[in-house]
Amino acid sequence: MSSSLDSARVAVIGGGPAGLMAAEALALHGVQVDVYDAMPSVGRKFLMAGKGGMNITHSEPLAPFLGRYGARREQIAPLLDAFGPDALRAWLQGLGIETFVGSSGRVFPTDMKAAPMLRAWLHRLREAGVRFHMRHKWTGWDGDSDDNIAAHTLRFATPDGEQHASYDAVVFALGGASWPRLGSDAAWVPLLSARDVAVAPLQPANCGFDADWSPYLRERFAGQPVKSVAITLTDVDNKVHNRQGEILLTETGLEGSLIYALSATIRERILADGDVTISLDLAPGLTLERVVGEVARPRGSRSMSTHLHGRIGISGVKLALLHEILSKEAFADAHGLAHAIKALPIRLTRARPIAEAISTAGGVSFEALDEHLMIERLPGAFCAGEMLDWEAPTGGYLLTACFASGLVAGRGALAYLAAHGVPL
Repeated sequence: MSSSLDSARVAVIGGGPAGLMAAEALALHGVQVDVYDAMPSVGRKFLMAGKGGMNITHSEPLAPFLGRYGARREQIAPLLDAFGPDALRAWLQGLGIETFVGSSGRVFPTDMKAAPMLRAWLHRLREAGVRFHMRHKWTGWDGDSDDNIAAHTLRFATPDGEQHASYDAVVFALGGASWPRLGSDAAWVPLLSARDVAVAPLQPANCGFDADWSPYLRERFAGQPVKSVAITLTDVDNKVHNRQGEILLTETGLEGSLIYALSATIRERILADGDVTISLDLAPGLTLERVVGEVARPRGSRSMSTHLHGRIGISGVKLALLHEILSKEAFADAHGLAHAIKALPIRLTRARPIAEAISTAGGVSFEALDEHLMIERLPGAFCAGEMLDWEAPTGGYLLTACFASGLVAGRGALAYLAAHGVPL
């Protein structure tokens, strides 16, 4: 073990937001930090996520904010106490990145881009002495002895062959299994599982679901948004969920922000029952009585499709969905059609593959960690980010918890160094 903090060495494995935040927490206290990443550059998934506008966090009050983390709310709460949405925005301002709150409550950098933020951050980290090792894929510990694990003698596959390095502590921030082409390939799962670290199976989160569309619907309407709809479904505990928003019809089924917000509930129902039928309200701004009245109005020589467009604005992809689900006889029945507009049953059969998901559920169990996110079976080894067993919808919640967990893990590594004779 190193005898002074200046000579303490910590490895951070994974160059996403969680890993970089852990590196900053350590480097600012004089620790020599080496960041390793299997990819040619850091932050690749972060940059990809920012292509449509960098949604960094959310402005809603903390109580509903914490509720977005579902079953892991209690575990995420102390992380956000350490570094919550307001602290994140203040930290960004310190990087020279101003933010604003959009109409949905989501928080964005003023230029909506991820790249300037990452460049400023990397400059600050390099100024603090952080060293970056690209194309270094962690492949385990050097040998199988407990001494090597305790000393964190790490093994890496590199373009120049296998390399070894020893550290006083290590922070793992290796991501989940979504978008593996950007580096999160879950190759760490068997390595930690072999050390008896509890890892919940990785599953797709914030993902699309298959609906087994007809060829006509796939060919004519795939890629079209279905705006202003509401979904109702019952979860495995018989709790009814109802949310309004926007979905996207795909070649295979449905995705989009509203589906992502309910993806955990949908996924768990499919796992329990083999499939799930959601109820889709195509006219959430109108009551059932209003829709029944409008649909039942005399339409003269006009077709039912023209009538629906004129009376309640149902056309395009919404009309196509009605034709997809209803028989010709049901579509012609005004009363039944009105009820279908307010509660169209859509059967979802399976989640899309995990590689297509925005994020993943599952990972290193919080029960395997202490309050500093240290793996109890591997003293001096910490975990952060998406490789932990939690999930949240899009909207800034994912990134906020990744930043927060990285900071907590980095501070935890500092505390570990101090507890083992390295003065702070």
